[in-house]
Amino acid sequence: MAASPDKALATMLANIPEKTGKPLKDWVRLIAKSGLEKHGQIVKFLKEEHGVSHGFANLIATKAKDSGQETDLVAAQYDGGKAALRPLYEKIVKYARSLGKDVELAPKKTSVSLRRAKQFALIIPATKTRIDLGLALKGDKPTARLETYNAMCSHRVRLESSSDFDKDVKAWMKEAYSRSG
Repeated sequence: MAASPDKALATMLANIPEKTGKPLKDWVRLIAKSGLEKHGQIVKFLKEEHGVSHGFANLIATKAKDSGQETDLVAAQYDGGKAALRPLYEKIVKYARSLGKDVELAPKKTSVSLRRAKQFALIIPATKTRIDLGLALKGDKPTARLETYNAMCSHRVRLESSSDFDKDVKAWMKEAYSRSG
């Protein structure tokens, strides 16, 4: 009988030091220092520069992206003049996570992508006083609040306070989530 996926993952995690020569925390630190952000770049780096097998490189890259590296990217976005926007960001993320267990956050230098099978929303601290929430609602007509945006997110909503993240915005976000699966 095959091992459960959780058991197989636990075994791989336990075997990282033996199979790769370093514990996971050392790999995460090395990846953070490398400045690489994309999963594929990290896997390539681990395979080509450090001789890590594909399976372990993939696992280490996933764990590195799940670690503090992402937290640091978000912290940098809401540092200084944009610090007052952090509670609004947290409110958006909390709601996004309530939509399903498959919601994945992918922080970048200037934004956080919300995905499941594909991106459904994008959180951008656009100014010191505003978050732009991009939503993948291709085909929907714009309204006074739901503006046309770009190719990645067809629409955006400008949010300046927690009260702006209301039932209308949540409904649009839920719809974008439902279309991304």
